[in-house]
Amino acid sequence: MENVAIAEKEVFPEFLETQNMLEIKELVKVYPTPKGDYVVLDGLNLEIKNEEIISIIGHSGCGKTTLLSMIAGLNPISGGEIVLNGSPIAGPGPDRGVIFQSPSLLPWMTALENVMLGVKEVFPHGTNQERLDICKYYLSKVGLGDSFDKKATDLSQGMQQRVGIARAFALKPKMLLLDEPFGMLDSLTRGELQDVLLEVLNKEKITAMIITHDVDESIFLADRVIMMTSGPKATIGDTLQVEIPRPRKRKEVLEHPEYYNYREYLINFLEGH
Repeated sequence: MENVAIAEKEVFPEFLETQNMLEIKELVKVYPTPKGDYVVLDGLNLEIKNEEIISIIGHSGCGKTTLLSMIAGLNPISGGEIVLNGSPIAGPGPDRGVIFQSPSLLPWMTALENVMLGVKEVFPHGTNQERLDICKYYLSKVGLGDSFDKKATDLSQGMQQRVGIARAFALKPKMLLLDEPFGMLDSLTRGELQDVLLEVLNKEKITAMIITHDVDESIFLADRVIMMTSGPKATIGDTLQVEIPRPRKRKEVLEHPEYYNYREYLINFLEGH
């Protein structure tokens, strides 16, 4: 669909292909408290390649969401640097799409109108028809082709999250940040949306970081699993390369000879930290 690619170079004229989409250097996050500074992250270093999908796991309180919010530009850094495609991050921007556990839709708007809100901002020079085509395209990709005109309040939790995924992809971000996007869903819907996410990420060739507590989800979705140490002063404790080629099918992943070795490795890390 030609219209979906509208004005990508105009929106991000500064975008140049580099080997790494994201580089994090000696990152520190400190929150002041009445009892003194609380160091959440201390000296964290990470590189993410173009089109790579990584997952981040670790115990609650280790700073996973704090890390994601700083990459999104929603939380100022205390020290170090975050570089996206060669440029230091100075705040939020449409080059990063964010999907949270709750999609936070405007309940009085339809699915199409919720997606259109961001598309109008990111593609101001597009025609109304071009922007409409973008919204309908991504809603269809996440399985909502017959729900354009349904109000958010009339959608199930799983359908609302599909709208949130479509909204993020419709902005044509260079990197997608997902904070436990399927944590509130039942296992069947969760599996369906994992498949949808992988399909669209592969098609759009978008770099992604996914925070999850689910070891199986981290293996299924990611090319590399980043394991964080417990806080305070959390950092990266270990990484695991998942040598399962994409595109992936669930049955093939579960039957892969290394799958249970990967799973055991991650569980042993979590139990030891």
